[in-house]
Amino acid sequence: MTMSTQEPPKVPARPQGPKGPPGGRARGTEERPSRDAMEGRTLNVFSHGFLVLWTVMIVLPLVWIVLGSFKTDSEIGSSAWSVPSNWAFDAFQRGWAKGVGDYLLNTVIVMVFSVPLTMLLGAMAAYVLARYDFPGNRFFYYFFVAGAMFPVFLALVPLYFMVNRLGMLNTYQGLILVYVAYSLPFTVFFLSSFFRTLPTAVHEAAVLDGASHTRIFFQVMLPMAKPGLLSVGIFNVLGQWNQYILPLTLMQQQSGEDPDRSVLAQGLVNIMQQQGYEGDLPALYAGMTIAMLPVLVVYLSFQRQVQSGLTAATLK
Repeated sequence: MTMSTQEPPKVPARPQGPKGPPGGRARGTEERPSRDAMEGRTLNVFSHGFLVLWTVMIVLPLVWIVLGSFKTDSEIGSSAWSVPSNWAFDAFQRGWAKGVGDYLLNTVIVMVFSVPLTMLLGAMAAYVLARYDFPGNRFFYYFFVAGAMFPVFLALVPLYFMVNRLGMLNTYQGLILVYVAYSLPFTVFFLSSFFRTLPTAVHEAAVLDGASHTRIFFQVMLPMAKPGLLSVGIFNVLGQWNQYILPLTLMQQQSGEDPDRSVLAQGLVNIMQQQGYEGDLPALYAGMTIAMLPVLVVYLSFQRQVQSGLTAATLK
C-alpha cells in the first residue's frame, strides 16, 4: 500500500515595497527632521555669530577707552591695545579738574527732575488712552506715535526760538521741559501697550469698592505695571544721559557772566575742543569712563527687570 503525499498550495507572495530603515519609518519622514534640524542649526549659528560680532563691536571700544584712561600720551600713540605700564589714576584727577565733575553734576540735576516727570506724565497719559474710551482716543494715541517718529533735528530751530521767548536758554528748567517733551511719545507708546495687558477684573473690583480714578491709578494699576515702568524708565535714563544735540542747542552761554551749565556729553566735546593740538587724551578718556560708569551700573542692576518688562506683554 502506497501513501500519496500532497503538497500544500502555494500562497502567492505579497509584493514588497522598498525596504525602509529599521523602526518602520519611511525614508521621507526620516529625512525631513534631519533637514529641519540642519536648518535650525544653521539659523542658530548665524544668530549667535551676529550677536558675537555685535558684542565685539560694543565691548572693544569700551575696553579701548578704559585702557587709555590709565596710559600716557606716548603709550596711546605707540600702541592703543597694550596694557598700561602704570595703573595710576592721575588722568581721572586731571579730567575731574577740567570740569567733568561739574558736567556730571549738571546732568544729574537735570535727570533727577526730567526722568520722574516723564514717567509720571507718560504713565498717566498711557493709562487713560489704554483703559478709557472717549471721542478722540485714537487721534491722541497716534499723535503721540507720530511724535516718536518725528526727527528731533527738524525741530531744533523752532525749539530754540520757543525756549528763548520763554527766557529759559541755558537754564535747568528749560532743558528739563524739553527732555520731557522729547521722551513722552515713546513712553506713552510703550506703556499704553503694557496697560492694555493688565487684567480688567482688578480694575472693575476697585471701581465696585468705591475707589476713585486717582486711587485706582496710583494704588492699583501702577504697582501692577512696575515691570513696564522699569523698562521704559531705563530707556529714558539712557536716552537722556547720552543726549547731545538738545543740550548743544539750548545750553549755550549767552554772555561771559552766565554760568556754564553744560551736561556731560556736551562737556566732553568742549574739553576735546579746548585742548587743541596740546591734547590730553588720557584725561579725555578718563572723562568718558566716568560718563559710562553710571549708565552701566544702572543697566546691569536692572537688567532682569528690563527683560521681564519687555516680554511681559507677550507672555500675558
